[in-house]
Amino acid sequence: MGTVAKAIDNKLRMAFAPARLAIEDESSRHRGHAGWRDGGESHFKVEIVSQAFAGHSRVARQRLVYATLKDEFAAGLHALALTTLTPEEDAKRAD
Repeated sequence: MGTVAKAIDNKLRMAFAPARLAIEDESSRHRGHAGWRDGGESHFKVEIVSQAFAGHSRVARQRLVYATLKDEFAAGLHALALTTLTPEEDAKRAD
């Protein structure tokens, strides 16, 4: 796990106490696109399951994640593909 991925992991764990968190660096799939850079760590897929999302819309959940990672975006993180679920929603999805 690279430096940016570790920072994402640490900040999301601190802010949301997730039941599940998966982070995948998808930068290689975006080679030559806007925001891509040598060494990767510019585009990530993040799946986070947290009770902290209860009562929030999908957009509000994403805003919470983006606000938590504002420093990473300022430092060059370009894009996140986000899945934000409550534990109940995650359980229903598994059925």
